[in-house]
Amino acid sequence: MTRPAAGDWRPRLVALDIDGTLLIPDFDKGFTAEQVTRAVSEAVHAVVAGGAHVVLASGRAPLSMASLADRLGLTREVAERDGDRLWVVASNGSVIFRHAPIEVAHEVTFDASAAVRAVLEEVPGAAVAVEEHGIGYRVNREFPPGELDGEMILTDLEHMIADPVSRVIIRDPDSTSEDFQHLAHKLGLQGTNYFIGWTAWLDLAPEGVTKASGLQLVCDKLGVAADDVLAIGDGRNDIELLRWAGRGVAMGQAPDVVKEAADAVAPPVTEDGAAEELGRWFG
Repeated sequence: MTRPAAGDWRPRLVALDIDGTLLIPDFDKGFTAEQVTRAVSEAVHAVVAGGAHVVLASGRAPLSMASLADRLGLTREVAERDGDRLWVVASNGSVIFRHAPIEVAHEVTFDASAAVRAVLEEVPGAAVAVEEHGIGYRVNREFPPGELDGEMILTDLEHMIADPVSRVIIRDPDSTSEDFQHLAHKLGLQGTNYFIGWTAWLDLAPEGVTKASGLQLVCDKLGVAADDVLAIGDGRNDIELLRWAGRGVAMGQAPDVVKEAADAVAPPVTEDGAAEELGRWFG
């Protein structure tokens, strides 16, 4: 694939990660303040005004992503421009939904029981969460405040993982991101994809499912080629997406492995890097 350069290419679809791309994380506490800077907000609006599709693509659950889309004004702007609903890629590609209202268009589930049990044998005190679409999460114990959106429903672990699920979160405040990387490598976690956050946060997803696979489904629906996609992200769960897109851009604070997967590196989220990149094409 010939990678685009400024001046001879313009994206038809922009795929945007949320935490660390649109929103500034608290890297110490491991979650994000729900605030988009004015520069980033205006840049996203310019993409819509410029006629391109905007698709949010995150590890977050649908309820959280729909709320952010509303606050950004994306839901309303897309409805006014296209007379249609926003496409959103949630749960690292496992759930594709339209909004508003939330309507799941595609969902991939898997049997997470073996992987969850294997992790808990190594980290018995970890908290586990399974998405409950439109409500929140079923959890085996409370997560730290601010880390999950929606209701937390205390549930017996075996009941949580008895049926196929689209995503599982495993969180241990007493471990580090590096601890979880070593653990994932040690266990192998066969039959799953796994994504590790900047804290001890492990997402388990169906094997072969990524943000890229979710975006491909949306592109097929919209008649857009991957070559015409601009993707911006900062996490390890963005690596496949940045490689897949016509132009993949890593945020400045991203780990080196993410930057290596990208075609370009924007300034960090604390310097409105997403706004700078979007301004290249929709300024």
